[in-house]
Amino acid sequence: MEGALVTSNFSMSDLYPSKANAVHAPRSRRLSYISPVASSAAAPNSGYRRKKSTSSPPPSAAATATVLTSPPKQVEQQEREERYEARTNNATAKRVATARTSRPSDAPRQQAQSPRPRRRPAASLPVAFCNALEEAINTFVDPPVLRPSVDPRHVLSANFAPVDELPPTPCPVVRGTIPRCLAGGAYIRNGPNPQHLPRGPHHLFDGDGMLHSLLLPVTSDSDPILCSRYVQTYKYLVERAAGEPVMPNVFSGFHGMAGMARGAVMAARVLTGQMNPVEGLGLANTSLAVFGGRLYALGESDLPYAVHVDPATGEVTTQGRCDFGGRLSMGMTAHPKKDPITGELFAFRYGPMPPFVTYFRFDPAGNKGPDVPIFSVKQPSFLHDFAVTERYAIFPEIQIVMNPMGMVVGGGAPVGADSGMVPRLGVIPKYATDESEMRWFEVPGFNMMHSVNAWEEAGGEEIVMVAPNILSIEHALERMELVHASVELVRINLRTGNVTRTPLSAGNLDFGVINPGCLGRRNRYGYFGVGDPMPKISGVAKLDFDLAGEGDCTVARRDFGPGCFAGEPFFVPDDVEGNGNEDDGYVVCYVHDEGTGDNRFVVMDARTPELDIVAEVQLPSRVPYGFHGLFVTQAELRSQQHH
Repeated sequence: MEGALVTSNFSMSDLYPSKANAVHAPRSRRLSYISPVASSAAAPNSGYRRKKSTSSPPPSAAATATVLTSPPKQVEQQEREERYEARTNNATAKRVATARTSRPSDAPRQQAQSPRPRRRPAASLPVAFCNALEEAINTFVDPPVLRPSVDPRHVLSANFAPVDELPPTPCPVVRGTIPRCLAGGAYIRNGPNPQHLPRGPHHLFDGDGMLHSLLLPVTSDSDPILCSRYVQTYKYLVERAAGEPVMPNVFSGFHGMAGMARGAVMAARVLTGQMNPVEGLGLANTSLAVFGGRLYALGESDLPYAVHVDPATGEVTTQGRCDFGGRLSMGMTAHPKKDPITGELFAFRYGPMPPFVTYFRFDPAGNKGPDVPIFSVKQPSFLHDFAVTERYAIFPEIQIVMNPMGMVVGGGAPVGADSGMVPRLGVIPKYATDESEMRWFEVPGFNMMHSVNAWEEAGGEEIVMVAPNILSIEHALERMELVHASVELVRINLRTGNVTRTPLSAGNLDFGVINPGCLGRRNRYGYFGVGDPMPKISGVAKLDFDLAGEGDCTVARRDFGPGCFAGEPFFVPDDVEGNGNEDDGYVVCYVHDEGTGDNRFVVMDARTPELDIVAEVQLPSRVPYGFHGLFVTQAELRSQQHH
């Protein structure tokens, strides 16, 4: 990890307060990012800058300011939030309104006034008691310092440190011009961004969801607009009102005896009305999807949250948690598949209780169909993604399994690797009404976390799927920097039952995307993030699937240069000036320079051998490394329906 610091009075006493302060929880502090070159110039970044324009762009906020501070807020909005929090603190958690959103500022952004300090509500006796128990667990039973992979001082360092919300802010285009096919649309990236300093262990997956949306101008005489806002989940609202963490960290908190103790504290909070798990415990921090005329922020542990991006101002607001008329319960995958021809959306949910997997779909208008429970799944596994073809859905059963009793009996975590399990792929008809036609195929050594695409060949007799295979599955959750993903082409013969696998590249590649118009149909190209290490992306590689079996299938590559890292790339087809080829389009992502603190939105030509950069936008604030993004077209933004 690069030598940046997490500061703002961040010390051991903040993470592990003394017993004298245990009853009254410490004031929640914001983690701030300090550039490692705040006092000295960084070495030139030749690998990235040699392709930039010769003119010197204006410095970003991260490069010129030592500490990123809170963005300005309107006094009226602040007073409104304080009145809301006062009401919520005196009510039970059941009354927290999940659809409440902040109104956009009415005054010009450049003249916004500084925020007044937010008053933290006084803790009641039950709250103070639960806080004291948690502090004791985090200090004496499960101190994060003993588990570096979940120590917030390590997990939230450098560009993983959270940032404050940013109201809609203009950004200059410092290189080239924005392609016409992007005009009026918005690139939105989701990712974890903890609202409060964690009390104890913290996994990267545990952060509150924040959307970083860049609205691109319709004409060249206007600037793009960046807006960063939290998804206002039930968890976010409860903890904003409390002024401190309330709900447990699922990925890092439930481990051995400490996990059981935290479960008891959680039960006490529920019984005393501090939280209501029926309202959802999710973070909505993983990805986004557009279907049925609405934009949703997704996290698989909860229901989707409807969000809205104003096509005129760029403001991002949360509209509410969606159960689709009571037809969707518990959760939904963060990787649903939208058929580019029919407009239907295919999805699933999974959990630790039978049926471990439930499959379902939505019609083009966003109406949910009936559930298809899949009881043939042998044991609950970490089913993060799946794939679809024109006629089938393909589900992986991998070696990361859910075993809640492991926390009780073995003193471990409820989710972990099972090296003795044989991975399988399950194939079910796409429009099945039950699992009677489900077929399972053993694929030893194949652990798929993300799929890229799948299609049918040989008259429907064979299914072909492209997906990264996690070779070091035991590190997938706790030591992501040790993970290596090898992209493979898997061929399933439905007639003979044979399964073959062909590596497409030896590189550490994941977060693959394709032209979305090819989903479920045979396609040729995929664009992958180059892990260095994961989840930091040092470049983008373009693979040609037609070269399978002929060695490395990489046909184009762009490296961002020393110290420059991005997140997942996203492919946007050129439906304005393109000639209809599959790779006519652009690959976009946010790039962060850890040496200078510079932050940019980068547009690359997907057709060129070096994925040439054709446009860059200088961002006014840091965008932390995150998970998955989406490009929403101007037509989709304008047709957004209200929840």
